Parts: sequence; structure tokens; C-alpha cells
Amino acid sequence: MTYQNTQLLINGQWQDAADGKSIPVLNPATGQSIGHVAHAGKKDMDLALSAAQAGFEIWRNTPAYERNKIMRKAAALMRERAADIALLMTQEQGKPLMEAKGETMMSADIIEWFADEGMRVYGRIVQPRNLDVRQMVTKDPVGVVAAFTPWNFPINQVVRKMSAALATGCSIIVKAAEETPASPAALIKAFVDAGVPAGVVGLLYGNPAEISEYLIAHPIVKKITSTGSTPVGKLLASLAGKHMKRATMELGGHAPVIVCEDADIALAVKSAGGAKFRNAGQVCIAPTRFLVHEKVVGDFTAAMVEFVKKINVAEGLSEKSTMGPLANDRRLTAMQEFTSDAVASGAKVAFGGERIGNAGNFFTPTVLTDVPLNAKLFNDEPFGPMLGIRSFTDLDEAIKESNRLPYGLASYAFTKSLANAHKLTRNLEVGMLWVNQPAMAWPEMPFGGVKDSGYGSEGGPEALEAYLNTKSVSLMNV
Repeated sequence: MTYQNTQLLINGQWQDAADGKSIPVLNPATGQSIGHVAHAGKKDMDLALSAAQAGFEIWRNTPAYERNKIMRKAAALMRERAADIALLMTQEQGKPLMEAKGETMMSADIIEWFADEGMRVYGRIVQPRNLDVRQMVTKDPVGVVAAFTPWNFPINQVVRKMSAALATGCSIIVKAAEETPASPAALIKAFVDAGVPAGVVGLLYGNPAEISEYLIAHPIVKKITSTGSTPVGKLLASLAGKHMKRATMELGGHAPVIVCEDADIALAVKSAGGAKFRNAGQVCIAPTRFLVHEKVVGDFTAAMVEFVKKINVAEGLSEKSTMGPLANDRRLTAMQEFTSDAVASGAKVAFGGERIGNAGNFFTPTVLTDVPLNAKLFNDEPFGPMLGIRSFTDLDEAIKESNRLPYGLASYAFTKSLANAHKLTRNLEVGMLWVNQPAMAWPEMPFGGVKDSGYGSEGGPEALEAYLNTKSVSLMNV
């Protein structure tokens, strides 16, 4: 599929920015421009807001059964178009084509789950103290939603927000990432083609700070939802608080991996290694701090290095690619800084640590050992193909290190002991824990963090609650 310029979606119409402004989109494998994306201004935002308000009045009064049918049709279109959409995503984001297609196909599952769950938004009847009174609790859609999404999973991070909003009867304006505009536009086109009324879904690109400040403050917007870095999330949350807007925040992480003495080493390496280097490590829930029991750290490190050596780093469109380039040159610079700092702090490079070639944003998958706690790698989220290993003596020590940082998004553990698993479940300060497996972020499970990793959920029934207002109603017979 040929890469095309990406337009804004306002009131059901695809259009350029009112002032004609656009910005280039670069292929991270080559650094070359492959197209442009429209850059919205204030006029475009005002039109999008007006359309979203009108769309909300239509959609909130559309029965959940009818909303379900439209959403399921959108899911079917995503499956039909998956190959073409994946090609767009790989060109603009860099991930291997297989990963891009997997993300696209998973979006259909997410849409369907939320579509069905939207039909199970129930209130309740409350027993009254006076039998002449009928007491009930109802659930109403919150209103127009503003969503802010990142470049690492251009479809996945949009579809979770949009599906929850639409399933509950809300309209939504999506501000997707300018670096990866075509694939989220293809997702939204599937909803338009499925019959979502004009204004129910809008799509904007432009200056992130200008758009977020304008939308969050605007009285039409009733809720915001954002995925991104912790510093940006805190800024958006403060804006939301200033204007008393409800917010869901899925922010940065620094996931620990605890490998106990009794762990299945082969399973740990395969599961955590695969999760680590998926999407070149540009994953908020990526395993990063590997805490390995001192009795097995040697075996684990050797096995992980062998695993990493088999990763084939190449352009995502190559059939041989199992890891593509980093999405932008900022991440390339960051990887070099993390490596230099770790080595200067006393860590050892067991494998990788270098840029590959001079064209594109390619970096070797990297394993660092004996990483001290003061190294940048064990304090700041690397968001790239790099992991650090250090040993521990007892499980309490590993738990303490896992909880040391302000992040609390995801964590992983490998053990054959039910007692260890229970202890980890009780004591790890995270929103998600996977034991003896890679991350399985199914739509029916809550997805979100604690502490500086945000609040709220983008999965499970909890996700829908964030888009609903609870109303207490008491009726007296007269």
C-alpha cells in the first residue's frame, strides 16, 4: 500500500488544515520523508469541538444494540484491511510487519470486546426505606472526550480509548501522534465506513501542547484520556484538574523482572526477552530491570545473551526482521546516553550497546550486567532495546528494589513457588503483574498503573466506568 498524506477528520469529512499547514512524516528506517500530515489550527479545533458536541447528542441517544452493530462492523473492516494498514504502520513507525499486523488484528478484538461490554452497562435498583419510593442508580455517558495518544503503538493506544468511549455513548476527539499518523487514521476510517455518525469521532494532528491546552480547557470537553510519558501526563493531569475534568492517565513505567532461584530459566528468557525487545523495547510495560537470584544469575545472563544474538535487526518491511529501527532519532541518542552512563557507573556490556550503520535509527539489542542502582538505566525509563541485570540474595531485597522507583505500571516474575507468587502479588506496588509469562494485555483485563505511572484503567469493565456518570434517582409515588 502506497503511503499517502494524512488529513484531519472533522464532522465526518477528511480535510486538510484550514490554513493548509502540514508537517513531514519520516520513515525511521531511512530518515527520509514519506508523506505529510495536516497540522490543525484553532479554527480546525473549534470545528472539531462543535462537531463532537453534535455527534454526542446523536450517539448518546443511539441504543447500545445499534452502537454494538456499528462497532462490530468496524472491527470486521480492520481485519479485512489488516495487511494494508500494517504496511502503513511499519513505514511510519518502524516495527516489523508481523508486529504491525498483530497490533492491527488485536484492535478488532478490542473493539468487539468493548462493543459487547457496552451492552452490559447496568444501573441498579436500591431497596428504599419508604415503600412508596423507587430508588435507582443509572449510568450516563460523560460527554465529549479528548484523547491524546503516542507513536509507539499508533493503533492500540487509540483503539482502547475510542472503543470505551463509543461503547458507553460518548463522542471522542483523538489527537494522535504526528510521527505515526496514517495507521490511526486508517483505524478511524474503519469506524467512519462502518457508519459512525458524523461528529462522533474526530481526528486532529498538530502542535501537541497547543491542542492539549485548548481542548482540555474547552467547556465542550468533559473528559480526557492520555497515554504518554510521566512528565507530559502530569502536565495534562494538572490542566484537567484546573478545569475539573475527569482524566485517565496511562503513563511511563520501568518494569522489574524478578527471576527467583527456582525459576524456569528457559521460560524466563523466552518470555521476558520476547517482551523486552518487542517494538524495539519502545513499550511502556517492557521488562527493563532484571533482578535475578545470585545462584542463577550466571545461567540466566548467558541464556539471555544467546537469545539476543538471534534477534535480526533490519527494516521492518524485511521478511527477516525481528526488530526494526527505533521510531525516531531521539530514542537513538537516548540509547547511546544510557549505555555510556551505565558503563561509566561500573556496568558491563554483555552484548550490544552500539548504533548499527549510519542510516536510519538502528541500535543493537543490548544486555548490561552488574548494573549499579545509581546508573541511569535503573532509574529512568530507557524506552528502547536495552535491559540491565543485577543479582539479589533474597526475595524481600528484590521486592524492595522493584518498589524503589516512583513508577508502578507493570512487573514480571518467574518462580515455581506458590508462596513466592503470593508474596509478590501482595507486595509489588504495580498495576499489573505477570507471573511465568510475557505480558498478555487482553481487553477484558484492567490495564493501568499506580504511583507515577498514572491512574485509571484502559481494560476490563473498569475502563468503561471512566466514561460514565453515575446518577442517583429517587421517585416518590404521589
